Amino acid sequence: MLRFEVSVEDLLRSRFALSPALDLCLLLRSLAGQDRPLPRAWATRLMPAFERLRRETELNAVLALQTPQSGPNFVAPPPRGLNQTWADDLATIRATPLEAARHEYAATATGPSGRDPRVHAVLDSPDAVSRIAEAMNQAWHELLAADWPQLRAICERDVVHRVGVIGEHGWATTIESLHPGIAWHAGGIEIGFFRGGTVRLAGDGLLLIPSVFVGHIAAHLEDSWPRTLVYPARGTAALWGEQETVPQPDALTALVGRARARLLLALDAPASTSHLARSLAMAPGAVGDHLAILRGAGLLVRARSGRSVLYRRTPLGEALVAGLG
Repeated sequence: MLRFEVSVEDLLRSRFALSPALDLCLLLRSLAGQDRPLPRAWATRLMPAFERLRRETELNAVLALQTPQSGPNFVAPPPRGLNQTWADDLATIRATPLEAARHEYAATATGPSGRDPRVHAVLDSPDAVSRIAEAMNQAWHELLAADWPQLRAICERDVVHRVGVIGEHGWATTIESLHPGIAWHAGGIEIGFFRGGTVRLAGDGLLLIPSVFVGHIAAHLEDSWPRTLVYPARGTAALWGEQETVPQPDALTALVGRARARLLLALDAPASTSHLARSLAMAPGAVGDHLAILRGAGLLVRARSGRSVLYRRTPLGEALVAGLG
């Protein structure tokens, strides 16, 4: 079992962040058969470009550094917050000192790809870091960049939901809601299916990262990362072709129209216009118009949260979704 000892100070310093580089690494592992299989539609769409990148770039060297349990820190640097971008991650990767990267190669490049002479030539070269960074940048733009706005919106909405749970029910309920295998017990976070013993956060808090590609829960316990839990973001079941316990929109569509029904159903947690537009692949202007109509009908309310305006269903909106599902 893995147990995090958590103090009040740790809770005050715990925070959420997004990690484009981590999701890219998880996607690459899945495409290489090292991790959770991708849905058929995703694999069919991405696999040709993935195989071409393996032939034409140094992507095999990146894959050699990935294992199901871990990967080198420098290709997935710890994110600073919710505004993390791929450009931020890429700059950090490129700035990795060669000796630090080589130290990690020795610890992780041990699988079949790590024994490939071409991979060894890359890892032993004086420009290894820049070559690996360039391969990752090409992989980002060809495999993930087009989908990232929608995936990022899913993660952002997850964080909005979790913050709301913290405000209403507290940290213990929030932590336990991340995954059925996590429990809050006697002042600590326990994950029964992990090995790791007891880890004391020592006042540094816990970093929580929602991901669209992680299958269950992942933990980062080694420096230079902070102590981290990576968990599946809410709303990814439809992305992966799994069944979600949401009402079917047929009757609701007949009443309010397809676009407004989609928006009402999507607002199981508060969201902004931009989040809804990205996650549903709709034009922001159209989303704004539909939200105004739903709000005028008494089905939604809005409230400011920081610099964002978040919409949520009213009791009437909740009753309508439940009654027509």
